[in-house]
Amino acid sequence: MHCVITAGPTYETMDNVRRLTNFSTGRLGTELSNYLVAAGHEVTLLVGEQATHCGERRAQRVEPFSTTANLLEKFKTLASRRVDAVFHAAAVSDYMFGKIWVRSPTNELSEVKSGKIATRTGTLLAELIPTPKIIAELRMLFPAARLVGWKYEVDGDRASVLAAAERQLRECRTDACVANGKAYGLGFGIVTGPGRCAHHRDTGSLFAALVTLATET
Repeated sequence: MHCVITAGPTYETMDNVRRLTNFSTGRLGTELSNYLVAAGHEVTLLVGEQATHCGERRAQRVEPFSTTANLLEKFKTLASRRVDAVFHAAAVSDYMFGKIWVRSPTNELSEVKSGKIATRTGTLLAELIPTPKIIAELRMLFPAARLVGWKYEVDGDRASVLAAAERQLRECRTDACVANGKAYGLGFGIVTGPGRCAHHRDTGSLFAALVTLATET
């Protein structure tokens, strides 16, 4: 089985030196890839350049990604190959920069077009716009693959994160969604449909269940 796994964060550029990103170590996706390799599967690991996890990467192919658009391009390139399962655990940046203005000391606004924004020019005003959701394109790119997404939530409760996971299944046509984070509580939930959530207390149990899900006919 050829599996594609994403791990770590994307980022979006503000200017030539500054970035907006989500926090993600990339550990979970990396450890899942190691588990799959140990189980005899072929793995392509796409890992964010800003992932901080320093553990061993045993995937047969490891490719870095930077921005959300760059990660999508990686997926599009892989779509020309046989892919049996995609585990999309990356923390894709929720927002990207739109227009950016600098407010001068005399309260005048001027739009910044390019280059490094000087810190002495006054107050900076930035427009943040939602990034396109990569997971919404995966079914089109990999029509025959098992697709597993993630919902990591810190706000709300278990019911709200499970509802968000079910919404992802409907809207993005994924086969399963892993729910975790503070809102879910300890452990992980694999959501496969309305009211269908299998709880797993640790990563070992989670990884074994994901392999079963990806290989079942």
